[in-house]
Amino acid sequence: MNGKLKKAAIITWCLLLLSVAGYAQLHLPVYPDTVFTTYYQQRLTHFKTLPKTSNDIIFLGNSITDGAEWSELFRDMHIKNRGISGDVTTGVIARLNEVADRKPAKVFLLIGVNDLSRNSAPDTVVKNILFIADYLRQQSPVTQVYVQSILPVNSIYNKFGAHTNKSAQIIAVNTALQQAAKANNYTFIDIHTAFCNPDGKMQPALTNDGLHLKGEGYLLWKHLLYPYVFDLQPKAVLLPLPKSLQWNAGYFATYNCTTVIADAKLDNEQHYLLNLLAAKGIQITDHDSTGKKPYIQLHIAKLKTAQQADEAYHLQVTARSIVITAGTAHGIFNGIQTLMQLLRDNVIADACDITDWPAFTWRGYMVDVGRNYQSVELLKQQIDQMAHYKLNVFHLHLTEDIAWRLFSKKYPQLTAAQFMLRDKGMYYTVQDIQQLMDFCRERHITFVPEIDMPGHSAAFKRAFNTDMQSDTGIKIIKDIIKEVCETYKFNYLHIGGDEVKISNPDFLAEICRFVNQFHVATIGWSPGGNVPSNTIRQLWMKEGAIDKKLRYIDSRHLYLNHMDPLESVVTIFNRRIGDQKKGDNSLLGGEICVWNDRAVAKQEDVLLTNPVYPGMLAFAERSWRGGGKPDWITAIGAPNTADAAEFAEFENRLIDQKKQYFKTLPFPYYKQAGTIWRFYGPYDNHGDPGTKFKPEYAVPNDNAAFTATGGTMILRHWWQPLVKGLIADAKENTTWYATTRIWSDDDGYKNFWIGFNNLSRSYATDTPEPGTWDNRKSAIWINGELLTPPTWKYAGSNGNLERPLIDEGYEYRPPFKIYLKRGWNTILVKVPVTSFKAKDWGNPVKWMFTVLPVCDYDTN
Repeated sequence: MNGKLKKAAIITWCLLLLSVAGYAQLHLPVYPDTVFTTYYQQRLTHFKTLPKTSNDIIFLGNSITDGAEWSELFRDMHIKNRGISGDVTTGVIARLNEVADRKPAKVFLLIGVNDLSRNSAPDTVVKNILFIADYLRQQSPVTQVYVQSILPVNSIYNKFGAHTNKSAQIIAVNTALQQAAKANNYTFIDIHTAFCNPDGKMQPALTNDGLHLKGEGYLLWKHLLYPYVFDLQPKAVLLPLPKSLQWNAGYFATYNCTTVIADAKLDNEQHYLLNLLAAKGIQITDHDSTGKKPYIQLHIAKLKTAQQADEAYHLQVTARSIVITAGTAHGIFNGIQTLMQLLRDNVIADACDITDWPAFTWRGYMVDVGRNYQSVELLKQQIDQMAHYKLNVFHLHLTEDIAWRLFSKKYPQLTAAQFMLRDKGMYYTVQDIQQLMDFCRERHITFVPEIDMPGHSAAFKRAFNTDMQSDTGIKIIKDIIKEVCETYKFNYLHIGGDEVKISNPDFLAEICRFVNQFHVATIGWSPGGNVPSNTIRQLWMKEGAIDKKLRYIDSRHLYLNHMDPLESVVTIFNRRIGDQKKGDNSLLGGEICVWNDRAVAKQEDVLLTNPVYPGMLAFAERSWRGGGKPDWITAIGAPNTADAAEFAEFENRLIDQKKQYFKTLPFPYYKQAGTIWRFYGPYDNHGDPGTKFKPEYAVPNDNAAFTATGGTMILRHWWQPLVKGLIADAKENTTWYATTRIWSDDDGYKNFWIGFNNLSRSYATDTPEPGTWDNRKSAIWINGELLTPPTWKYAGSNGNLERPLIDEGYEYRPPFKIYLKRGWNTILVKVPVTSFKAKDWGNPVKWMFTVLPVCDYDTN
């Protein structure tokens, strides 16, 4: 170390001792420009003249950091490089204001090897790094600081001898940094271990001078930092969770992979996999099948599994290969979906051994396009997501009172614009349906069209001026069925059969027998009409015991259009499909449904106003894993219970999926498992919901009646007692209060979801009166300040199914901006009710509230 640098280090160290010893405000030392190199000055002046953006991710360090194209490596322009070749801890301290003033979201620091090469003592290096971490936290409390271990070195190349003989000192620094992490409020990341060979030296393949990294080294570094950069779990999370998962030592590097080997009759799966890899930037150009180089293999072989062998798979990842084995092409396809999740960073899959199979054979998703038309491209988007999460039945509800969307060559008047009430002239051609069927087939998804009969058929009646149950109507519908079955040759036809007065008791039985003549199985809603025993019943409402001689699909309380987004994930995760832990010959499985009765402003709103993707992933987990709990439950569970812990583990995986794969898709869900509410009541309001009680005058903090976890709290569901809320014996004319605390790292406005009545998209619910949250006089206070309700666009308006929802739900209006002070903030919610009797069918009483920060805050 030259004299100027030595003097600068001494000054810094003295300041550090004074600051730490007295817990005083930290100040940066001032150095003359001559202390640092020309290159250092060049880089620093460059940094200072770049646009001053905030909330970025900054990589801070020396030449090893300087050498990476971080934004390209992570495909994120918010990641900025602040590495300077030759830099030392003192140099970082001297330029720390340039970093701190930007108020970055995260800083990843790697520094110290150059200090050691100049014979600085390990404890000096550690103390300087601790100063850097402390100063960043002082100047920018919202910044997450990550201190990385110093990388190993290797003298094999006879270069950088002053650096490569410092292995022992590097280990000493790393050990001290790891031990000091908690006390100094930073996250320590051990990258040293992964770069070491068995002798504790830098792996020669990752460097060409023993100190700096080659491209492969930066890819490994990316893999190690990936979960920290994007706030993910340490290992790739899998959803649905496999039946058996064993993590092993080592990893498979995709950049060394040369080929994908596939058995005969797996051309579709091989082509599908190659396209997925290409989309991740992994190009397979050498199709060497010798197995001498790292490879991926798709292999057909019989597997021994507990059940559902047709979809079971085995996936093994080693340093040399990734092998997916299954008894069928469908099993291979399922294994490919898991592999894609293992390759979350597009670079490396950690070694593991997975054996997996589903609990239910029927894992479906239904879309109603009769009421609101959706384009083929939007439907494909949803089908693709189904495939990624191993759902295997796509149910398309094509006909409705609103419109008939399925084209008929013989009866083109069915899809004429004049007979449609919404999205006039929008329907699916023969080519459209065939395209959707092919798209599903490539993804091992069964396509199930629905022609609803004899109910929900007003569009049919408008086109033909006759009832479907009449002799004329039966002849026409049989012609349509014949045309459809012969044109598309699908395996199932859903015939509807519910919510209609049956005037012809032979209608449904006759129609089902006619469909069966084309070797097509029938499905009907239950409760519904009198369908034959060989027709699969799709349950949509609670009814009596299941007849084991019949076949069933469960859709009871699985209608996403009725669910609050936060409630939907909780309810579906808790569900025991068909009241059984796994399927059998009678219970095939289940199906989530989207019945958006209300008109939408644009087709994409169906995915935003309904929790389609969060609900789909929760259902994928439950229908694949099986299990669940008896009854229909809307609550996560009390804090510190097994139920709450189980949900939190799932939610962490769900949030990881959202961050990685739904950046450009509507995903109305945020983490809620850490939000704990204390409830106080009940208070008798004697029919006056405006009556004030003790909690409004002094926010309580003890003696709660009960506690509950989550962002949406349903005190009493409109379908109670079928759907259980928090209060089993809820009484009319009562008021409850709930309170929680939320931590904020700094003063400022934060985004919140707040609501008191999540409107079903199938009911003509009234909009709240001006100046109110709801028509029950609910209220919310933040740190004692009463929060003003939204200014509703259609305030006080009667419900109207033809008027699209605009701002009535918290998930599709701009989040509330709430000012939080640094530290703990108190939230108090008041939820009164008078009567549980609905004003009319469109205004059921769902006694509830939602309060949730829409980013990650600590709550208690």
